[in-house]
Amino acid sequence: MLDITLCVRVDVDALIAAQNDMGVCDAIEQNTPAGKPAAMSAPHLPKVAGIDSTVPAPAHNSAPMPAASPALPAAGAVLQDRLAGWVSDLTTLHELTERLIRTGTLDDALDELLGAGAALVGAPRGLVVLEPAQDTGRDSPLEDDRGPGLAKGLGLSRSDLGHIETVPRGATAYGRILDGHNSGRSGVPGPIAHPDLFADDSLDPLHREVALRLGYAASYTVPLATQESGTLGAAVWLYDEPATPVERQCHLIGLYMRYATEHLTRLLELEQARSTVATVAEELLPSRLPRVPGVQFAARHHTGRQGGGDWYDALPLPEGALGLAVGSVSGCGPSALAAMGRLRASLRAYAVMEGEDPVAVLSDLELLLRLTEPARTATALFAYAEPAERKIVLAGAGHAPPLVIGEQRTEFVETSLSAPLGMLACWEAPSVELRPRPGETVLLYTDGLLRRSGDPMDRAFGRLHSAAASVPQALRSSPAAIADHVLRTMLPEGLKTGDDGEDIVLLAARFD
Repeated sequence: MLDITLCVRVDVDALIAAQNDMGVCDAIEQNTPAGKPAAMSAPHLPKVAGIDSTVPAPAHNSAPMPAASPALPAAGAVLQDRLAGWVSDLTTLHELTERLIRTGTLDDALDELLGAGAALVGAPRGLVVLEPAQDTGRDSPLEDDRGPGLAKGLGLSRSDLGHIETVPRGATAYGRILDGHNSGRSGVPGPIAHPDLFADDSLDPLHREVALRLGYAASYTVPLATQESGTLGAAVWLYDEPATPVERQCHLIGLYMRYATEHLTRLLELEQARSTVATVAEELLPSRLPRVPGVQFAARHHTGRQGGGDWYDALPLPEGALGLAVGSVSGCGPSALAAMGRLRASLRAYAVMEGEDPVAVLSDLELLLRLTEPARTATALFAYAEPAERKIVLAGAGHAPPLVIGEQRTEFVETSLSAPLGMLACWEAPSVELRPRPGETVLLYTDGLLRRSGDPMDRAFGRLHSAAASVPQALRSSPAAIADHVLRTMLPEGLKTGDDGEDIVLLAARFD
């Protein structure tokens, strides 16, 4: 059963009107024998894409139809063929827009757009250029301009795109669209067709030279533009031989591109919001790690797509001591980031006053969170280190245990179990003392590293242990190399895999 979503149904009338010279009802009336009502002579038409036919069904008690003239069956067959074509086009359009709407990233959406457009216009290759209008009315310095443009190709290598970019912008069809030189009465640019590039004397010679080098002979350029969103970019499809899409193809790709413009606009806004959240998260974390004799540091932080509240900290304390902390606030988005900033600042204050007792630090943090933000929970781990004595006292609240990585051992620190902050009636978990050996690295992390692996937690812990144990001997002297190796091993396909809504934090401290 054909089920066209609302955003596709809006354009059905325009599609039907553009694809035939006469309406369905007009064609039926023209072929109806004189003196017979339309209800008795018109064929029973199916509903097209959820639109009720204006032709009523034949009555059950109608008299038999008289023998039609030889021309009538041919006209009816043509009409039925047209209806079948419309249904097929609408079905195709619905399927392509459904596939587009399921894309969640800009790269995936552009890949889908290029493939769908190539199928609609019958071209083997193409490229899309995005150049959103810059926002000159920004209220926040964190909101960067979305331009300059982004180019992506289908069947074109990066070097091919580089060759196309050598053509002067004003001499290209997409350049004229982006510069507003092809706008219609509504302000929306129209498509530009070049059926035969080598026969068009008006083209820039460099344009023909690039076309000859890349092996395409015709192009069809369609804007990514609507009245509401403005001009977002343009897509160009390339033909190996002189060609141009027919009227039906032009109309279908026009409908598809209008829908794609709205979807890409939403994705660009999401990308901008995620970028802003990531910038705020980075600003709330330490801008640099302290230099403490006898200890080397490295930190890795990646903000998830939704913007979580994971954090880390390393701060010098009185008498040559050192405070190390990692934590994660529940929730996501700006509210989680704000809560993370407040919690981290509070932990720093408690660490300066009573850092030698990690249990007291987390107890005060628990009380603060319960009184000021009763609806929120958080996990945290705080370690008080004395580098001169290679001694660490740590306590955790619902947090994953640290990992010690050395030449002779790779093991998790046995910490006492405790509920997260905000869920404790009283503190019961004692602190744990750890004495790292010379050359060993203590790795603190958040559970986002485990969740991103896609494995159950017990198996994810096993993978983390294996990743730490497999650090090459040549890399063990560098905490940064250890952190990078663990990341690559846990997430071999990169940070975009798994549940990329989760933040990732690693804090590595190597004791000399």
